[in-house]
Amino acid sequence: MKEPQRVQSVASETAVLVRVIIAGQGFTEEPLEELRGLATTAGTTVAAGLVQRRTVPDSTTYLGKGKVAELKQLVEDHDADLVIFDNDLNPGQTRNLEKALNVKVLDRTELILDIFASNARTHEARLSVELAQLEYSLPRLKRMWTHLSRMKMGVGTRGPGEKQLEVDRRLVEKRIHDLRSELRLIEARKERQVAARDDHMTVSLVGYTNAGKSTLMNALTSADVLVEDKLFATLDTRTRRWQLPSWGPVLLSDTVGFIRDLPHRLIASFKATLEESRQADLLLHVADASNPAVCDQVSAVYSVLQELGIEEKDTLLILNKIDRLPSQAGLNAVLNRYPNGIPISARKQTGFDQLAFHVSDALSRTFRDVDIETGVDNGRLMAYLAAHGEVLSKQFDGTRATLHCRIPQKFLGRIHESGTVVRSRDGREPVAGPELPWPDAQRHEEVA
Repeated sequence: MKEPQRVQSVASETAVLVRVIIAGQGFTEEPLEELRGLATTAGTTVAAGLVQRRTVPDSTTYLGKGKVAELKQLVEDHDADLVIFDNDLNPGQTRNLEKALNVKVLDRTELILDIFASNARTHEARLSVELAQLEYSLPRLKRMWTHLSRMKMGVGTRGPGEKQLEVDRRLVEKRIHDLRSELRLIEARKERQVAARDDHMTVSLVGYTNAGKSTLMNALTSADVLVEDKLFATLDTRTRRWQLPSWGPVLLSDTVGFIRDLPHRLIASFKATLEESRQADLLLHVADASNPAVCDQVSAVYSVLQELGIEEKDTLLILNKIDRLPSQAGLNAVLNRYPNGIPISARKQTGFDQLAFHVSDALSRTFRDVDIETGVDNGRLMAYLAAHGEVLSKQFDGTRATLHCRIPQKFLGRIHESGTVVRSRDGREPVAGPELPWPDAQRHEEVA
């Protein structure tokens, strides 16, 4: 039986790029600039481009009829192998365009999936990409499969005589089910791994693809993470220890980059990879200050954070690549738009003192000033408070001890023993955290 076809690679092909700008869609960059970067990252040679502005997309071909004819002429003039849309097409529109143009047609989602498939390195990333590809392909099987004749009948094969399309659909649905099951196990393991680091303050790098997150990660932690000047070079999370000046060690994670109109199925498939960001104490939103579309990119990242349900998490905006700005006036223009942004250059390692100060200040906001009363023989609790907070004073009264501590709110969740009393000193009542198990003393020494 023929193996179900995956989203096809576009490497080493010549492409014509197309973008339809729908009324109300604002953009600041050159219309095809980002799509050109995606196509180049996928390994194609871009021959030409076509842009059309419409009130609504054409229901049959997305483009108007005149533009379809113009596109067909471009394809013939440049002997192109495929057409890539910077829009999401439905299966019928893709099928109609391929029939009219006589070449393969890809939409934005399929191109991004192809790039993810090329860059996936770990088993988890490969499974996530395969799941996203199959979920994308399932409603498009009619276009991708041509062997649709009924199965031959005969001895041993009598039955309903399903079309090959139906058989293929069953195969794809079975594979999707298996992948989801395997990824659920990975997600559960990932959640346990992240929870195991709960005795550390955690910081996660998020941002638009190619904003410089991996370069910043390397500069701060000597992590030796892969750095390439291309989109989606990083698909796998890396976590390293960052010795934060005047603070101490924190855990810093690098994550997959976001992009405008990031396919929803990719966000869902990469849930385990994004778990670090979901559980982080602080997000560092890294933006490319030198990109003319920086405002659109910042907005796109916030949209993805909202979809992940973490848009309200404490976040610092890091304006990276200021060394690429032509003048101070260019930097001032960006800072006027984002006055709380922290300008740095990860490549030249400038602005790091200011970055460390703001990160330390943000993490300090999670600390609580409390009195903790417990038995004088509770050595485990006293050692825990000394390890994860700052014990400012101790008072003893018979069999009871009162410790004045400054400690992160999340660590108060472990203090739930009978006979232990927590009283606030900062005017805020301590919020009861989850009853978490005491951390293994050795566990936090190993960081993935």
